[in-house]
This record gives sequence, C-alpha cells and structure tokens, in this order.
Amino acid sequence: MADLSVKIAGVEFNNPLIAASGTFGFGREYGEFYPLEKLGGISCKGITLKRRDGNPVPRVAETPSGMLNAVGLQNPGVDVFIKEDLPWLKQQNTVVIANIAGNTPEEYCEMAEKLSDTDIDMIEMNISCPNVKSGGVQFGTSCESVGAITDAVRRHCTKPLIVKLSPNVTDIVSIAKSAESSGADAISMINTLTGMRIDINTRRPIIRNNTGGMSGPAIFPVAVRMVWQVASAVNIPIIGMGGITTWQDAVEMLIAGASALQIGTVFFSDPYAPIKINEGINRFLDENGLKSVTELTGTIKPW
Repeated sequence: MADLSVKIAGVEFNNPLIAASGTFGFGREYGEFYPLEKLGGISCKGITLKRRDGNPVPRVAETPSGMLNAVGLQNPGVDVFIKEDLPWLKQQNTVVIANIAGNTPEEYCEMAEKLSDTDIDMIEMNISCPNVKSGGVQFGTSCESVGAITDAVRRHCTKPLIVKLSPNVTDIVSIAKSAESSGADAISMINTLTGMRIDINTRRPIIRNNTGGMSGPAIFPVAVRMVWQVASAVNIPIIGMGGITTWQDAVEMLIAGASALQIGTVFFSDPYAPIKINEGINRFLDENGLKSVTELTGTIKPW
C-alpha cells in the first residue's frame, strides 16, 4: 500500500485527511464511531477567548448540495478547552489543531500565547471574523488586515501557524501572499461562502442570522479553483477544503495543489467518510503506481 503520510510545517500527519473546524466538535462524539487515529488530524471547533453561546436558532439549514450555518462560534472558551478537552484529544494519537477566532487583534494574540504554552500541535487562525476595532470589517478581506493580524499573532505564537482564508474576497492570491509574507507557516482554504435562503411562505430567511456560511459539494469547484490559483503563487503548504465528499474529490484537490485536506460537511451525512476517502486514495495511488500521496500534490496540467 502507498504511503499516505504528509508533513505540514514540520508536523507529521499519518494521512492527509483532517476534520474541519466546526464540523467535528472536539472529537468526542465521533470517537464513538472509530478510533480518531484513523484521521490525519482534527481542527477543533473554533475557540474564542471567553465562552460564547452562539447565535439564536435556527442556525443550520440544508440547501441543495450543501448547507448554510451561522452557529456563531459557540464554544466554552480557550481556558476550558485547554483544561478539559485538550488532554483527552492528546490521547487520540492524531494531530490536534486549535482553531482560534476573535474580534480584536489582542484576543487572537492572547489565545495564541496561551495555546503556545500547551502541547497543541498547530494553531489555525480563522480570519473570517469581524474586527470590531475596524468597524466590523472581517480580518480576512484585505491584504493589509490579513498581513497585520498574521504578523501580530506570529509574534505571540510559537506553534506552527495556519491561516484560514475566506473566499469572500476579490483577489485570493494577494490575500494568500500577504499571509505568507507576514509569517504564516501554512494556509487552509477555503472557508465558507456567504449565502442566504428565504422561506417564501414566511418571507423570512431560513436561518435567524439572515445570512450564513455555505459549505458542501456545491462550493467544491470554487475551492479547487482557488487552491490552484494560490498554489502557484505561494511556497508554503496549502490545506485544501471546501465540499470534499468523495475520494475522487480528495485526489482532485491534491492535484490542484493541496498538500493536505480538510473535510467537514460530509460528516453530517456520513461519519465514516474519512475512512472511505483514505481507502479510495490508497487504491488510486496503487493503481497508478504511486508510492506516496505527496506525489499527487500540484500535478495539474493546465491547458
């Protein structure tokens, strides 16, 4: 069988599949289905400095080929995570990634500092959050803001730092290059696309927040395009995500330029998806005479 292990920013993963933040909680529920070491890693549910109860319901809704969510970063806060969840996660023999979110640069920096003093493996920075100091504009929507927040967190973070990019921008390549030049060790992309659906009978949006993040198979072509564009512009690894559902999707994303993958929405329909996807990748590698999954990354042949 081919070698499925990959290395991202010096961190060894036993396979390229990482559970995406917000879709896997802190892993306890899915750990009842199979040993979590079958995953390459877990990007934990987004953590904030203080506890958050999230948005009012309804906050998740199914859409054709996907879903909308506006959960609102419900989580117990970074201190509770470090005390109660991280020790259990570190016993699961898989890479543990802390996903952090905040409303000010200071919140991000404080969390990065706290987590750097733990045995977390990596930190993933969610920059699709409103910067209250800049009038609520998302950190991830301009090169300047991406560079500033990445540089600030880098100075407080001693762990490998992943910057998670928003697709809701005009030039994803410039955004990625800004993250790289400001100290990111890797990029994960793409986060959800902003979407909306309306109940025609009540004339109200189907989720209470009015708009939400769209994920699932419908956004996969957008994700592939963006990963391909960024892969040719940066020298740091890309963790590709956005609608990956099958092993064929996974292989396609690797060929586009990803070095590892995150899967998320598929968990809601098939908890066993990562096992099936890894088996499919392995068969593909064997059938094509490839000894390692790393041989796939960036092998696209554009016209």
